[in-house]
Amino acid sequence: MKRIIAFAAALLAAHAVLAQGYPNKPIRFIVPYTAGSGTDIVGRTLGDVMSKSLGQPIIIDNKPGAGGTIGAAQVAKSDPDGYTVLITSSGHTLGPFIYPNLSYDTVRDLTGVTPLASLPNVLVVSPQRGWKTVGDLVAAAKAKPGTLNYASAGVGSATHLNAEKFKLQAGIDAVHVPFKGTPEALSDVIGGRNDWFFAPLLAALPLIKDGRLTALAVSTPQRAAALPDVPTTVEAGVPGSDYIFWVGMIVPSGTPGPVARRLHDEAIKALASPEVKDRLNKLGAEPMPMGQDQFNAFIKTEMDSAGRIAKAANLKAQ
Repeated sequence: MKRIIAFAAALLAAHAVLAQGYPNKPIRFIVPYTAGSGTDIVGRTLGDVMSKSLGQPIIIDNKPGAGGTIGAAQVAKSDPDGYTVLITSSGHTLGPFIYPNLSYDTVRDLTGVTPLASLPNVLVVSPQRGWKTVGDLVAAAKAKPGTLNYASAGVGSATHLNAEKFKLQAGIDAVHVPFKGTPEALSDVIGGRNDWFFAPLLAALPLIKDGRLTALAVSTPQRAAALPDVPTTVEAGVPGSDYIFWVGMIVPSGTPGPVARRLHDEAIKALASPEVKDRLNKLGAEPMPMGQDQFNAFIKTEMDSAGRIAKAANLKAQ
C-alpha cells in the first residue's frame, strides 16, 4: 500500500511539473476532416486566438478519412501530454457503431475537454432541382423510392448521421454518396450530381447567399440566426428529425488534469472573446462551453443516440 501511495504521489508531482511548463512547444490540433469543413473552420478560429494566449503556435493538421476515425486514432495513440489535441464533431459518437475494428476505444482512450460550438446543418439542394420546400424533396423521394441520392462528408460523419436520422423520420429511401469532405460534397450538389446534402452552415452559407444552393431547412431545434426565414426540418413537416452538429475538443486519456484544465480554460476564454464570438456568429454557429465532466457525460448520451440511429438504419462502413 505504501508503494502504491508513493507511486501516486510521484505521478501527481510529475503531472504538476509538466503542467507548470505547459506549453513550451507548438500544439497540434488534429482535425479529422478536410480543410474548409465546419469542424476545420471552428478549429482554426479557436486556434488563432488560443495560440496568442498560450504563447505557442497551434498547428492545424487535417487527417480526414473513415468518418473521422483516422484522426481520432492518431490522437488516442499519442502521448497524453497536451500537445496533440483532437478537434472533432458529433460524428465522433457514431464511429464505434459502424467501424467494428477501431484501433481505439472512444470512451476509454479519449477524454473530452469541452465542446466548442454548435452549428446547424442546412439541407441544401441545387436550384436546378426546382424544389422549394422539404415537402417537395420528400414527395420526389417517395414518388421514386431509392432513386434520389444524398451527399455526406464521409461515412460516419455528422452530415451522414444527420441525413440518416432525417431519412428515418421522413420515411424515405435514398442512396448515400460519401465524399472525402464537405467542399467536395457541396461541389457535387451544386453541379446537380447529388440531390441533397445536410451541409454545415459554416461552409454552405456563402453558397446559399450567392444563389448557388437553395436552403430548404436547418437541422437544429430552432431556426438559425443566419437564415431566419429558413424553417427547421421539424417545422417543415418531419417530426423528430432535429439534429445538433457540435464541434468539440478532446485529448488522450491520461492527459494530466492540470494540462487538460489549462486547455479547457483557454478554450472557454477564447469562446468568450469578441473576436471568436463575432466570427462564429457570422457563420451561424454558437459557442457551446461545458465543464469536462459535463462534456464526457454528454458524449456518452450522444453515443447512445448515435447507436440507436445506426441500428435502425442498419448503418455499416462502406
